[in-house]
Amino acid sequence: MSKQAYIFFLFLFSLNLLQAQTKVGGVVNDDAGKTVPFANVVFASSSTGTTTNEDGEFYLQAEEDYDTLVVSFIGYETTRIPLKSSVNLNMEITLNQEASSLDEVVIYRGKTSKKNNPAIDILKKVWENRRKNGVRAFEQYSYKEYEKLEFDINTIDSSLIKNPLFNGMEFIFDYADTNAVTGKTYLPMFINESVYKVYGDNKLNEKKEVLLGNKNSGFNQNRNLIDFVKEVYDDYDIYKNYIKFFDKSFVSPVSTTGIDTYNYVLSDSAYIDNKWCYNIVYYPRRENELTFKGDFWVNDTTWAVKNINMETTKDVNINWIKQVYIEQDFKVLNDSVFLITRDFFMADFALNKKKKSKGIYAKRTLLYDEYEFNNERPTSFYKQPVYNPQAQAYDRSEEFWEENRMEKLNEDEQGIYVMLDSLTKTRAFNRLYDVATIIQSGYVDFEGWDYGPVYSTFGFNDVEGVRTRFGGRTYFGQSDPWRIEAYGAYGFKDNKFKYGISAKILLDQKSRLIVGGGNRRDVEQLGTSLTNSTDVLGRSLASSSLLNVGDTDKLSSINLSVFAIEMEPLKNFTVRLGANYRELKPASEGFSLDYYVDEDRTIIDSEINQTEISTIFTWTPGRKLSGYGVERNVVNEDEFPTLFLNYSLGVKDIFNSDFDYKKVQFFYNQPLLVGGLGRSNLSLEAGKTFGAVPLGLLSVVPGNQTYFALYNTFPTLDFYEFVTDSYTAVHLSHNFNGRFLSRIPLLRELNLRELIGFRAVWGDISEESKSIDASGLPLVAPDSDPFYEYSFGIGNILKVMRFDVHFRGNYFDNPDARSMAFTIDFGFHF
Repeated sequence: MSKQAYIFFLFLFSLNLLQAQTKVGGVVNDDAGKTVPFANVVFASSSTGTTTNEDGEFYLQAEEDYDTLVVSFIGYETTRIPLKSSVNLNMEITLNQEASSLDEVVIYRGKTSKKNNPAIDILKKVWENRRKNGVRAFEQYSYKEYEKLEFDINTIDSSLIKNPLFNGMEFIFDYADTNAVTGKTYLPMFINESVYKVYGDNKLNEKKEVLLGNKNSGFNQNRNLIDFVKEVYDDYDIYKNYIKFFDKSFVSPVSTTGIDTYNYVLSDSAYIDNKWCYNIVYYPRRENELTFKGDFWVNDTTWAVKNINMETTKDVNINWIKQVYIEQDFKVLNDSVFLITRDFFMADFALNKKKKSKGIYAKRTLLYDEYEFNNERPTSFYKQPVYNPQAQAYDRSEEFWEENRMEKLNEDEQGIYVMLDSLTKTRAFNRLYDVATIIQSGYVDFEGWDYGPVYSTFGFNDVEGVRTRFGGRTYFGQSDPWRIEAYGAYGFKDNKFKYGISAKILLDQKSRLIVGGGNRRDVEQLGTSLTNSTDVLGRSLASSSLLNVGDTDKLSSINLSVFAIEMEPLKNFTVRLGANYRELKPASEGFSLDYYVDEDRTIIDSEINQTEISTIFTWTPGRKLSGYGVERNVVNEDEFPTLFLNYSLGVKDIFNSDFDYKKVQFFYNQPLLVGGLGRSNLSLEAGKTFGAVPLGLLSVVPGNQTYFALYNTFPTLDFYEFVTDSYTAVHLSHNFNGRFLSRIPLLRELNLRELIGFRAVWGDISEESKSIDASGLPLVAPDSDPFYEYSFGIGNILKVMRFDVHFRGNYFDNPDARSMAFTIDFGFHF
């Protein structure tokens, strides 16, 4: 689109604005024609401003009328530009070097000195007077919080307006506006407002949020979308070394770590709220690292940060994000405490980082007020209920919102409600929404039930050949109190029909008492996981692996029936009492699960019938969930630890059950953020079976004979290469997030990420279990030394793929032992 057309559309959109606005944008050059990055651009006689980006470009807007723009940078003469109208775009501004400073002033384009740098001197005083978060300076605290979430389609142009996708929805473009940070036109698609009362006790290390009101429009039936935006980034302290969002740790420009990561320039000084403050501009020392650029204002007496702007650079190693912009405002309570009053976060999601690429803005605004301190409350006050829907909060009057909004909606935002309410009633919009839902969930929505998962429709294995699978579930809404799921599958090689069905119902919401059960008859690859949870509809590796290494001729047929009662007595702590009955027999030709049924080892049985009773405890501290139905969605996946303990009792003779035994299993998983070094994940598993059991009931060390990464498996092991009844395993993986490759020329442009891994397992098998085995397979356990393997990999290949090379560390004398293996994995990661 031409510049003239761009200005024309901005003019059309500006006709919808009912408030005065001043908009400026363009590029800043020096007198030699080179762009000036990180220059200050402000409206005269105001603190409303921005800095130019790496290419010297800027955009700035304000709700007030201004007639002069001031542009400055150290070593250049300050330039004042009269504004001829309220909208001034495509400006070309030239800064001239100061004649009196040509010999002695260093123009800060590259790395700045850490010595004799006034900006560093000020930063050191900030560290010396480092503040705690205001509320942490008191024993108890409370405050009111107002939150506004928005989703917008950005880069609105004529091609988008004329796109056939929007046929029948053309009226929505009358509500387009211009983003105050990027200068792009955007179209609001969703808005959500919430008001909370927050209470905390630092002595008890407790915090409680009470939802006072919630109002939304747009995708209001999709609570997952709202919760995703709320969890985009954690609450953070700019004085700490790292700021975390999108599962990554960015170096804070105000931290002690920042001095080795950023260049700092003392740019300006001025009165802000009657306090003299210094302005420091910062930008990264190196490319492709997890860093920001921007500026912050520091008070000259308390040395507290008054305001800070943080914006990711265009070459930052993060996927699907063109830009992240954060702005925080603080007020100083006294000489030792500061309180945050405003926190604005915006992410520009896009498939690529091209300047004109279209994307989606996700914006979150937090405002804080009504602070109170040292009002002690009993411990019981902070107890988090398992069930707390707060239904009344979703039905507040307009009078409530007029009273509790800390920032009034402007005319554009008020129009969003009208536009979105109309949009959701159009047939064209609902078609687009249905397609997006299918892609995200894997289910096709019908009235009261869903077909899917569509991604499981086809599979392949040696027993069934090509396999087709079709299934569905009941679905009336996210918080359904009951759900039924079922599937059917057919193998074109064995010409057999398989099926699975399950049902569960939530009987009590406060304790989350759930009763469920089901039955599955299918083909399965046993031994793909050390820790078992008897998921009746869990999809088997046998039906999903398309590319395999070596023979996959050890498949089993399973007939599994499960009944369970589950409850959540404490938040994120569940107790499950269950019973299951299994019939196991070989499915692959030549594969055997045979065992001796008499002491003389003369009678053999090839089918296992087993009844088992289990008690499972699961604790997931820090897990955040969406919804209150029988099924809930995890909002912060991979951000909390998981502890799992299972005690199982095999009971003989009930339903012709074959064996008595006891089994204990423990599982622990812990994701770890290691600051600027990336992200790790640690997993521990341990278990023991007491009593003699056949091969089909032993703990098989999970090998991986596919070319795809499988969780907590050993890629250089074959299926059934190690079999145990006592085991301990550890899995450690680490992603450096491109910390080293980003410093290598040429490679840094690919945004690749370094991966390493280590896995080990020790196990034993009792003589009693060996003595009843008649399968013909060698029952070998890694009992002399722990088996181990290690791996090196490259991630973020084409943004969606990782490739790992795995090396076996020992047990090379095992039959057909593989010394090396390759795996790939696909996924969308930031």
